[in-house]
Amino acid sequence: MINNFMPQQKIKSHIIDALTGDAQKNALEFFEYLTANEMLFEKGKGYWEDKHYWMIKYKDKYVCFILINGSEDKIGDKTEPDGWIIWSDDSDSDWFADFPLDNHLKKIAWENVDVCANCGSCSGGKNKTIFGKKFDNVCRTTFRFNNPSSPAMECLQKMVEIRKHDIFATAVERTD
Repeated sequence: MINNFMPQQKIKSHIIDALTGDAQKNALEFFEYLTANEMLFEKGKGYWEDKHYWMIKYKDKYVCFILINGSEDKIGDKTEPDGWIIWSDDSDSDWFADFPLDNHLKKIAWENVDVCANCGSCSGGKNKTIFGKKFDNVCRTTFRFNNPSSPAMECLQKMVEIRKHDIFATAVERTD
């Protein structure tokens, strides 16, 4: 079993040290939400190893990815000192296609669809249906929240809930 305590303390300490104001408040709120939902925090590897980047997992499945103290530009090199980003995990599944979601949260989700920027980490964007609406050229992570506002935080929590639901559903299918 992975010792989850140390990575959690590192991310929390970094949030406190690196972010201020609403960015810090929202990041700490999201951290607490993830912790309460039994998420594991794994420090980034490879390209992400020397950055303040964490992979968030539930039952050994990716849920989302967090970069603190660095908003990337389209090339992926530039950072801004007071930023944080959350990407969803999707990896070609269709769990966001028709999941029932209220219109307020749908609008926030649609505003944060991650359009492929041809960064080179994959073979390009895909056409996806996201909460009943079709999008072209979507990144494999589907959503990207840059310095999320309080309303966006509600949407992020719902995204985690949807992914957790998908992980449970997939586990049940495998045992049937």
